[in-house]
Amino acid sequence: MEQIKHVIETARQNVHGLGMPDQLTGTAGGAPAHEAGNFSYGQTRIVRLDPKHLDRHRIVAFNKSNPLSVSFDMLRTQVLNRMEAEGWRTLAVTSPTPGCGKTIVAINLAMSIAHHTGKTAMLADFDLRKPAIAKSLGLPPGKSLNDVLDGEATLAEALVNPGLHKLVVLPTSKPVPKSAEMLSSRKVESLIQDMRNRYEERIVIFDLPPLLVADDALTVLPRVDCALMVVGNGMVSRAEMEESLHHLHATNLVGTVLNKAEARSKYYYHY
Repeated sequence: MEQIKHVIETARQNVHGLGMPDQLTGTAGGAPAHEAGNFSYGQTRIVRLDPKHLDRHRIVAFNKSNPLSVSFDMLRTQVLNRMEAEGWRTLAVTSPTPGCGKTIVAINLAMSIAHHTGKTAMLADFDLRKPAIAKSLGLPPGKSLNDVLDGEATLAEALVNPGLHKLVVLPTSKPVPKSAEMLSSRKVESLIQDMRNRYEERIVIFDLPPLLVADDALTVLPRVDCALMVVGNGMVSRAEMEESLHHLHATNLVGTVLNKAEARSKYYYHY
């Protein structure tokens, strides 16, 4: 963990030298969740989530009474403060390598934002190589981003409300062939703009593939306002961190989350 902190701090100093704003750095954990109220949606499917399934997949921010959700509320506040100051509404969540927990962080962060009184949230699974949001939430089969990209469904038909006020999810049901080419298409560019601009108070979170496995994330990053990088403690080498930060040099990096860390106290955050 000390090595990761050192690389982040070195990168932060280099960013200052480029005249770019400071970054936030946090650490988040995971576990349990549940219970939502009734909400009125038009074409959007409403799905009731299984609290035991959420617990097994470390989705903790669904239920506000879960004390573990505090970590994501702290992360939410830092991220929203930065985004609001810059007028940003789209956020990409990525990681250097697989296994860092980026999808779990993206889900919990989106749920925490949905609990925030002034915002709505949309969570989109843009990891077309290895989509995981639907599985993590336990969503039943239905229309998804695959159908939207194939022209067989509208965006509204593919969205799911997971029983949580002010949150909609755009799942991807299966891997997409030639994913990088699809993500660079005009269709996806138009879709991203539509998701960003339709509702002024909406924060759109895109779960992207890891930076170092392919060029998919690099294709999407120029089309979103900012990014959050999730680093799994003990899972990323110094060289991988440096290479990832190099890929993000032209991106508005709002922060780096140190995930899977051993906390010094119940809600420990490293800045």
